[in-house]
Amino acid sequence: MTDSAEDTAAPAPHPASQDGGYPGARLRLLQDPASRGPDRRAALARLTDDWLAALLTAASAASGVPGAALVAVGGYGRGELSPRSDLDLLLLHDGRAGPAAVAALADHLWYPVWDLGIDLDHSVRTPAQARKAARDDLKVQLGLLDARHIAGDPALTAALRTTAYADWRESAPKRLPELHDLWRERADRQGELQYLVEPDLKDARGGLRDATALRAVAASWLADAPRDGLEAARTRLLDTRDALHLVTGRATDRLALQEQDQVAAALGVLDADTLLRQTYEAARTISYATDVTWREAGRVLRARSVRPLLRGLLSGSRTAGRGERSPLADGVVELDGEAVLARTARPERDPALILRAAAAAAQAGLPLSLHAVRRCAAAGAALPVPWPAEAREQLVTLLGAGAPTVPVWESLEAEGIVTRLLPDWERVRCRPQRNAVHTWTVDRHLVETAVRAAALTRRVHRPDLLLVAALLHDIGKGWPGDHSVAGETIARDTATRLGFDSHDTAVIATLVRHHLLLIETATRRDLDDPDTLTAVATAVGSTGTLELLHALTEADALATGPAAWSAWRGGLVADLVRRVAAQLAGEPAAESGTDAPTAEQERLAVEAARTGEPVLALHPRADPPAATPQDATAAPEPVGVELLIAVPDRPGVLAAATGVLALHRLTVRAADLRAIDPVGEGHVLLLSWRVAAAYGSLPQAARLRADLVRALDGSLDIPARLAERERAYARRSRALLAPPPRVTAVPGSSRTATVIEVRAHDTHGLLHRIGCALDAAGVRVRSAHVSTLGADAVDTVYVTHEDGSPLTETEAAALADSVERALR
Repeated sequence: MTDSAEDTAAPAPHPASQDGGYPGARLRLLQDPASRGPDRRAALARLTDDWLAALLTAASAASGVPGAALVAVGGYGRGELSPRSDLDLLLLHDGRAGPAAVAALADHLWYPVWDLGIDLDHSVRTPAQARKAARDDLKVQLGLLDARHIAGDPALTAALRTTAYADWRESAPKRLPELHDLWRERADRQGELQYLVEPDLKDARGGLRDATALRAVAASWLADAPRDGLEAARTRLLDTRDALHLVTGRATDRLALQEQDQVAAALGVLDADTLLRQTYEAARTISYATDVTWREAGRVLRARSVRPLLRGLLSGSRTAGRGERSPLADGVVELDGEAVLARTARPERDPALILRAAAAAAQAGLPLSLHAVRRCAAAGAALPVPWPAEAREQLVTLLGAGAPTVPVWESLEAEGIVTRLLPDWERVRCRPQRNAVHTWTVDRHLVETAVRAAALTRRVHRPDLLLVAALLHDIGKGWPGDHSVAGETIARDTATRLGFDSHDTAVIATLVRHHLLLIETATRRDLDDPDTLTAVATAVGSTGTLELLHALTEADALATGPAAWSAWRGGLVADLVRRVAAQLAGEPAAESGTDAPTAEQERLAVEAARTGEPVLALHPRADPPAATPQDATAAPEPVGVELLIAVPDRPGVLAAATGVLALHRLTVRAADLRAIDPVGEGHVLLLSWRVAAAYGSLPQAARLRADLVRALDGSLDIPARLAERERAYARRSRALLAPPPRVTAVPGSSRTATVIEVRAHDTHGLLHRIGCALDAAGVRVRSAHVSTLGADAVDTVYVTHEDGSPLTETEAAALADSVERALR
């Protein structure tokens, strides 16, 4: 009777997997609180080596295969084994044994690993086959650079390592561009680790795979990475990944939000924000070293005059004449596509040189050479306080260069120069922003805002104040309390340090203090209320400051993320600025509530009064493109429709209308409500909505009207329909831990109405629930203003008593409390 294929393919597990030998020792090592970090990774690798060596000894005796070696590659080859890392193994043999014997040897090795549930990346090759696989596959070649002997014939492993390094150095001029392309593709796909709220510790730009690639470039002998802090940064990411593996029990590299607190605790870190900040710092070190290394590799390859394809190694690089120096500024020249210090430069005697070099590099679109930055940093020449005019002007020039400012600024940050120049920068450096609207960390957001502001400098009379305010507008986020209030003090101190006079310092401080004023007022307040305009005009003080604040508002929003700015928001802000400018110039403002209805609104109101039924109209509309240089030729932005509803005034109109809009999945962007008496026979409520379809096409007006009629007569149960949809949505989506809603009465915002502000997660039917709560309270809604940022909504309603008088302070607080309870 012959054995089946299954019987021969699955040898009995090694005793170590049965008696608790290796598994037990591995578990004890991972649970030992005194063992962590590099020591634990090395100990786990040694423990695994011993186990696999015993497996190979037993397997070799059973299979009778001479001349074999077990080789670790990849991370395991480097002797760094994380708790849930897979094992990268190469079974190397000299080719003398037959295929069946070699297969049997491999089975005796691989199956015990699989039996323990350990992920395995394995291959079986002769030295010649391994060499050919490396020539055909770059990833195989990189893995062999970390080859490490575990057991068997050490001569096989030594020969393989020797040939692997020799082949890599010979082929590096051809393969480095391929490696660079893989790096760039991966970075584009995974994003930048230093800015991601849920970063991939391995594959994102600045992650562990980048650190491994730097080792490969160094092994080519063509270029080497800056060593300072690099190993510590890599160790930090490895330690974080170890903790992530232990917390989740999975082989994951993504630091998800729900695990960050546990990972921080496992690492002994204060909290999740501190964990993210340390992770970002490590990623920046690796990312900066990567940029410098690829730049140096590109320079070396160009110097060797290799194929023209290799000249594209670094996209956008400039190829100056080899060895030729072109002047850029006093003490700064261009050499081989970089801004470097001139031979006559003396940074120890010229404290403004580093700013001059940075400004010249950014204006020329060049990287600032590592040697130049480090030489200036080592010189230690400190600027006097206040700064001389030249230093201040060079900083403004750097900030005004646009997109090229970012890599130059990052090079200054990498060597600690930014915090030396601006000490308050340390509190915002690498500080995470746990908000889905924000794309960047606080410090990068500040630089991005300056980049955006650089495109708006032709719109303002003082570009220097705009650029400095853009750099400082969120500087208070490193301090407790309202960041705008804290930022005003810091901005005043910093502006004084930079050498601005008292007037300019006051303007910068005002811009920082009120950098959210325009966008919040335009999207959440009634612009027809004179008190709204007066409050803004009082805070701003002058038309010049208003002009600067308008540009800063746009730059800030554009640098925040796509959800923070649109042509619609830009239009609201521009309208507010126009009205406030008129008030500052002494022009009379229109009184609130005196705007006459349009002809169409009056026609709809008359029809509603005559029939006693709701009447509505839909008008598609589009906004003009945002007035920024980069999209000045863009097509108008579609923003949905204008929906006009006229209905005889009765209780429950607001709740019914908002409920119908929610049922048809219409997103409300703005709303205005007023009561008019078109024929002298009773009030008609006129609702003007700005709506857009959440997805799909816009509904027909007839369907909206029919549902509104049913909602008003009670035959359409809107709360039940919305609740049913909420339940269906909850079944299809994962649980979301959103903060509870908060409803407040905003005192002093209007003399003619009471302002109620609702901050909540933007769920289906939110406006309908607000409308129901207001109807239940018996108040009259004069106008509503809706603002949505990502998953968060800020809705503001102006309410009065039925006679049009505002609520008392006590009544307003009670109303806010009742609306909040209804939303909870």
